[in-house]
Amino acid sequence: MSIQKEYLTDKGICRVKFCLPPDTGNSSKKVCLVGDFNGWDRKRIQMRKGEDGSYSATLELKIGNEYQFRYLIDETQWENDNEADKNVPSSYQDSQNSVVVI
Repeated sequence: MSIQKEYLTDKGICRVKFCLPPDTGNSSKKVCLVGDFNGWDRKRIQMRKGEDGSYSATLELKIGNEYQFRYLIDETQWENDNEADKNVPSSYQDSQNSVVVI
């Protein structure tokens, strides 16, 4: 997994590209990016599948914030990002959320 950041300081935002590699989501039909930035809506940000089987989505996020997130694969399997800036406990005892720091 990977997160790429492009800071646009004159606009106060950062363009963040979230990527799920093909080995994680290659047999999946749908991957959604879910987190603080979309009210944990499980369907609003559907990631695009690349020719290599990877999934990606790009968001513009406000600088100076931290955002918790996870990937939802085929509406049943939750996946964290191993390259996130950090992980924090979620509200569910048995899981954590990935965090991107902007």
